[in-house]
Formats: sequence, structure tokens, C-alpha cells
Amino acid sequence: MAINLLILGGTTEATALGAAVASAGLSGTVSFAGRVERPKRQPLPQRVGGFGGVEGLRTYLRDNDITHVVDATHPFAAQMSSNAVRACAAENVPLIALTRAPWRAQAGDNWTHVPDIADAVAALDRTAARVMLAVGRMHLDDFAPNPQHFYLLRLVDAPSTPPAFPEHHVLVSRGPFTAQDDLALMRDHRIDLVVSKNSGGTGAYAKIEAARALGVPVIMIDRPTIPDGATVYSVADVMAWLRHDENRGV
Repeated sequence: MAINLLILGGTTEATALGAAVASAGLSGTVSFAGRVERPKRQPLPQRVGGFGGVEGLRTYLRDNDITHVVDATHPFAAQMSSNAVRACAAENVPLIALTRAPWRAQAGDNWTHVPDIADAVAALDRTAARVMLAVGRMHLDDFAPNPQHFYLLRLVDAPSTPPAFPEHHVLVSRGPFTAQDDLALMRDHRIDLVVSKNSGGTGAYAKIEAARALGVPVIMIDRPTIPDGATVYSVADVMAWLRHDENRGV
């Protein structure tokens, strides 16, 4: 059968998959949510914007004759992942998730696990500290109840409005980053606490390595629960899944 793939993207894994799909001569589209102002150019056609919930995604799958869907969104894009599971099940479209293995604490790490952003905010209800806040641009306002801290904010895009913190420094930069650079960054800004999502992968792990080397504690926000489904951790596994279905005419 002719594969026509929809990749729910926005991650380095999605970009790598798009390149592999294009190299294999398969048809596909990479979809972005639109939260990043300058998404990386893709080797496949791309679309930007939401689908309009489960029903909107179902309509898109039908109208565009999508045969397979790969959820390669960020591990914290729980709503999109949930919508993909429901829409693909309703339309009988095969779905697989391509994600990053979560980080695991190692010897020397000092992590406090919290289940979500709200609990991370609550954990910062404490005396003033110098915080590296690595949660992304969309969640900055959530931390406004704790203005006593200095916040180091490293973002892909500059915030559209100034952060609601009296003391902060915004660094606009796109990873991957190195442990050596993040070590220097934390030293320069005298960081004594890191708040991070457990994004997994290698592109953003440098800050975790730097925190370990400096003995800096980390408030680690655990991943949201996603509906069960097939999950792989490599582009090669996705390509094998596609070839299997292509060969047997599914």
C-alpha cells in the first residue's frame, strides 16, 4: 500500500523522522502546534496550527487520506497525544508514539519529584533563591506567585511580554547544549536551584549534568500520564513499523 503519514511534530525526533521518511520516498506531512515562532524547516510538507480537538483531527485524517500517524510531540504535550489516540482509534488509523526515554536520577543527583507545574510552583514557595527555570515560555506566568527569586530563563523564542518577575535574565537560544556550557552558565548566574521538566533525550540533558557536577538540587517535573499505546524510542523502529505495514498492504 502507499503510505501517507502524518507526523505530529515539534521535536528533534520528529525532524529526524521526517528526513528518514523523505529519504525512503514515502509521503507524509509534519504538523506543528504553532507554539514556536520559528520552527525548523522540514524535509516534508508541513502544516502549522491545531486540528480542533479529536473531531477536528478525525476530519483531517479522513480528508487527507492519512494511512498512519506518528506522535512525535514533546513528552509533555499530553492533550495532543490523548487526542491522537482517540482520533486514530475512531478512524482505525495505525498510531505509534516516538518519544525520548525519560531521564533517571544517577549517583550525585539531588532531585525532588513533583507531578506537575502547579506542584513545582508550590515547591518554590520558599526563601529567595537563584533559579534556572527550564519549563518553556508557555508556563512562565504560572510562576508569578513566587517573585522573590531570581530566574534564569533559556527560551527558544523571546517572551511576547516581559516575565512577571522583578529579577530575571532571558537567554534566547536553541539546543542542543553541552554540559560544559551549562556548567559555565550556572556558575555565571550563581544558580542554586534548577526547575526542569523530565523531557528526556540528550538535547536538554546538559543542565542536569551541570547541576550534578555543581551539587545543585533539581525540582523534576514528572511526565503526564498518556493513554496506553505502542511506543518506540528510535526513528529506526518507526521506519521498521512503516515498512512492515507497507509490505503486508495494511
